[in-house]
Amino acid sequence: MRPAHATAPDHAIAICGLRKTYRAEGGGAPKEALKGIDLAVPTGAFFGLLGPNGAGKSTLIGILAGLVIKTAGTAKVWGVDLDEDPIGLRRNIGVVPQELNLDPFFTPRETVDLQAGLWGIPRRQRRTMALLEAVGLADKADAAARTLSGGMRRRLLVAKAMVHAPPVLVLDEPTAGVDVELREQLWRMLQALNAGGTTIILTTHYLEEAEALCDRIAIIGQGRLIAHDTTRALVGRLDDKTLTVTVDRDLATLPPALAAFAAALEPPRRLVIRYRARATRVEAILDAVRGSGLAILDVSTREADLNAIFLRLVRDDAARAAEAVA
Repeated sequence: MRPAHATAPDHAIAICGLRKTYRAEGGGAPKEALKGIDLAVPTGAFFGLLGPNGAGKSTLIGILAGLVIKTAGTAKVWGVDLDEDPIGLRRNIGVVPQELNLDPFFTPRETVDLQAGLWGIPRRQRRTMALLEAVGLADKADAAARTLSGGMRRRLLVAKAMVHAPPVLVLDEPTAGVDVELREQLWRMLQALNAGGTTIILTTHYLEEAEALCDRIAIIGQGRLIAHDTTRALVGRLDDKTLTVTVDRDLATLPPALAAFAAALEPPRRLVIRYRARATRVEAILDAVRGSGLAILDVSTREADLNAIFLRLVRDDAARAAEAVA
């Protein structure tokens, strides 16, 4: 399933100063959906594109897919400039939409074969069964699409998007509404595609999904790029930690010695303390627990996760935007 492309550029996607402004109906103020996005996606990356609803993710994907006309800026996919060769750019990208846009009476074989025909691929060059094998649907090749499960239909959309062997695959919320088991099946399939050389861009609301799959992440808020780094580095920006201490007897109230910390009591015997590693020593917290006459039976710590940094960055960006308006 590795795309056959002679020379791979350093960046699968390169965006500079990308803007999109929608004219308002009825003479209202125009809406600026993208406000000068600069973004480079390394070739071969499994890249997460995150942001709250209305952040501009779908607009950005729509521009790359040729469905939305940009207002300003430049965009390249696999080295092909959108302005210079829009058709060539589209040949370098496959887009899997969130909606299950399949004909219920077509079989997977017919669906993939038809899509290849729409791309002008000669019948002898089509990879219909190879694609169905890659997404785990070879045994369902001749079953009507309406008989497939939700997870199978998602996988069929991936095969459909890959008929022209694009080096870049964009998936818009591919596991939305899919149960945990099917989500993990999709994860394994996408990881295999990425391992085979396909650059994958994933938009998702499931932060644990981005943390598990993506090696790099960009976060968009209110049309601006508010963070872009490796997943490890983004999580490392926060030094928030949670310390859970189990003590030797039941407690009715939080010990006064812990009032100086962001502590909470989980009855009957668990003390949960949130702290910042650079500002507070764990030993100081444990000394406060012992100083309350309690013996410590167990201690566990938990690092900050992507959910925490996502919420903080989006919240800070919204606050900055509000201050600018004021």
